[in-house]
Amino acid sequence: MARIHVSRLWLRRCLRTLGRHQQYGLLKLARREISCSHNLGTGQDFDYDLAVIGGGSGGLACAKEAAGYNKKVIVLDYVSPSPQGTKWGLGGTCVNVGCIPKKLLHHASLLGESMHDARQYGWQLPEHSEISWSTLIGAIQGHVKSLNWGHRVQLTDKNVEYRNGKGSLLDDHTVKVKMKNGKESQFSAANIVLATGGRPIYPSQVSGASEFGITSDDIFSLRKPPGRSLVIGGSYVALECAGFLHGLGFPTTVMVRSICLRGFDQQMSRLVTDHMEASGIEFLWQQVPEAMDRNQDGSLSVRWRTSDGGEQQGEYDTVMFAVGRQPETASLGLQNAGVQTSSGGKVIGSNEQTSVPHIFAIGDILENGIELTPVAIRAGKLLAHRLFGGSFEVMNYEQVATTVFTPLEYSSVGLSEEKAVERYGEDNFEVYHAFYKPLEYSVPNKSSDQCYIKAVCAAEGEQQILGLHITGPGSGEIMQGFALAIRMGATYQQLSSTVGIHPTTAEEVVKLHITKRSGLDPTVTGC
Repeated sequence: MARIHVSRLWLRRCLRTLGRHQQYGLLKLARREISCSHNLGTGQDFDYDLAVIGGGSGGLACAKEAAGYNKKVIVLDYVSPSPQGTKWGLGGTCVNVGCIPKKLLHHASLLGESMHDARQYGWQLPEHSEISWSTLIGAIQGHVKSLNWGHRVQLTDKNVEYRNGKGSLLDDHTVKVKMKNGKESQFSAANIVLATGGRPIYPSQVSGASEFGITSDDIFSLRKPPGRSLVIGGSYVALECAGFLHGLGFPTTVMVRSICLRGFDQQMSRLVTDHMEASGIEFLWQQVPEAMDRNQDGSLSVRWRTSDGGEQQGEYDTVMFAVGRQPETASLGLQNAGVQTSSGGKVIGSNEQTSVPHIFAIGDILENGIELTPVAIRAGKLLAHRLFGGSFEVMNYEQVATTVFTPLEYSSVGLSEEKAVERYGEDNFEVYHAFYKPLEYSVPNKSSDQCYIKAVCAAEGEQQILGLHITGPGSGEIMQGFALAIRMGATYQQLSSTVGIHPTTAEEVVKLHITKRSGLDPTVTGC
């Protein structure tokens, strides 16, 4: 396997000195060389061509793609229970305790808002309605379990071996498997992919946190309604969960130590939280939790430190921590194989390759990666093609679109304004922006104060679009097409020459014409 590593390095150096036709010929030769090298002895010297430790989106994608090359592949996946005892099946965070149940709960909360709007449109509906938490959670968990089963069927169909066991490394080619009953076994693999993802953390300084609090590992399968809820944290997980809890009719408070949506555009972050506050969600800004305990009536008492150093206390039925996640690497035995990690436990590597040439890492455990499901899937597939298909294509972690599913959705692709200043300087980019009112807001006379679009563009030439940001209903659906255009190098000139689809929110993007620098009012009037 070292031969492959050296060949690729040599290839990159050679390509810099060759013309286009020479490059093409060398690539063909190298692909044939690497393909042969990968197949040398893998069926004879090792039990498996590929072992994937972790059955989340990225690991499953890599395993299934590799199996398409008629390779012998095994997937190991085991979920350790949360401190509250929550476990789940095959599919990783996204399927079980992330994207899928989150989006369904978000949609359920939007349906409640739609019923309120429907009355203004003439629908004769009961004045008071409430959610059946058990019905909702039962339906969501039923769907999740169908996805768990679907993943197992797909692995079987592709002849990928699956074991519901915890994998770790004994050396750089040997994997130990520990089953639920304690039975251990081991096998060898020519290539190993680490795809174990991450889990939520509890703040160690908060007394009673892990004993009485929950995390996103637990919220999607709570058996009883959450009641009056406190969400601690300013992450997108915190805001999304607070948003749907409030939308489902549960009084919700968010406690934030510093800022919300760190790493996202902060103007857009403030619009998101302003909308949440206007809808009735209470925010405790610059507050730090210190302790929590259970009262005799079953409620939870939380004590926290205020920004001025004082103390306050509140009573809640559910307290959820969303203060960050940590990679699941501590028990992987990485030191046995010589795999290097960062101080935070993430795997250090380039193009998914770790410090060991035939051991790779994808998804949330990868240092300098992006913690998004589609990113892990894409990276896993490309890795399989490089390992067994002679491909050289690597994952591009730039210009990846994402959406925060808060009550008012926020979608973005490319650079935030802060990143643009950092990378280009304040005078070398232009921001086109507009506030707008979705047509569907007009009849119920809903506030559109936080519906906003901005495009961060290069200042020179045709002004390449460096970043695009939208807050508004359905912004995730709107952004996907624009993400493709921006990835292909779209410019502001091309954007402004595009004819919009009327009447839609998406057309407001192509109508952007006011710059921040001009100081003109960016509020859209008329149609």
